Amino acid sequence: MIRPVTVTLAAILLAACQPSQTEPATNASREIVSETGLTISVSSLPNFFDCVREEGGMLIAAHRAGPAPGYPENAIETLQNTLNTATPIAEIDVAESRDGVLFLMHDRSLGRTTTGHGAVADTDWDEISQLRLVDNHGKTTSFSPPKLSEVLLWARDNGAIVELDRKETTSFRNIISHVRAAKAENNVILITYNDNQAIEVARLAPDLMMTASVKSRDHQRELERGGVDMKTVIAWTGTRYPNDRAWAALGHRKIESAFGTLGRKGERLDDTYMADGNLSEYQDLANGGLVLLATDEVFAVARELNADDRAVENCAGR
Repeated sequence: MIRPVTVTLAAILLAACQPSQTEPATNASREIVSETGLTISVSSLPNFFDCVREEGGMLIAAHRAGPAPGYPENAIETLQNTLNTATPIAEIDVAESRDGVLFLMHDRSLGRTTTGHGAVADTDWDEISQLRLVDNHGKTTSFSPPKLSEVLLWARDNGAIVELDRKETTSFRNIISHVRAAKAENNVILITYNDNQAIEVARLAPDLMMTASVKSRDHQRELERGGVDMKTVIAWTGTRYPNDRAWAALGHRKIESAFGTLGRKGERLDDTYMADGNLSEYQDLANGGLVLLATDEVFAVARELNADDRAVENCAGR
């Protein structure tokens, strides 16, 4: 059975799926030293996910960076805590201040997760940057909302992958320009919610990975006609009904699958799966061929999940 998807596992998988350690670092292939001391070369995020799919592995993504007591959602400090203890992959939210600064924030207003108030779209960065983030238990922390540019540099330099969820105050064009500036193309997955968004991302940045709905072969062809390269797509399959037949069909077409057990508290699959203390349902997702799992229970899942050891060993031996 596979070890939990931790920083160590990320290093093993990445080392297997990417060029050898002797390859020099360039702008396209940046050397990163993990906490294990292993130097790895991240040269192609699509190839990495192909490797994980082919070897039957499953990766875990922490919703909103993996908030925990003392660690508020969408903070660099929270991302670092999640990287250290659970997984190198996190979903985060990108908003834009009134004066055009991109930063991490989920809500339209500042009141729930910061010491401020008012609408994000009506607030300048100078004011936002002075706020303190509040964790999910209502405790004010010493952390401030981070700029997207800071987060991208952190991800690039720490070997992390961030899924970027665009909020209505900003645009894919603005986000992509920040990704380019940080040279973080191999550390980013863009989240799309409909065909128009997927086609827009493909037009603006055909090399960047994205999550997008791929409902059928015909739907896939429609997306491809719109310019979407399926090698860059992780197919989002929802949050309610695990579908291993769909994951298998996608895998047969060399497309990775994603699924979420996250959601509104009391209604999410995370609550159902965690209720009896038996986390075997998460293992069932891995056994069913899922490649990327988004969860609100990232620490418990990373601690307990097993996939298939042979998959990691085979990947590491390539």
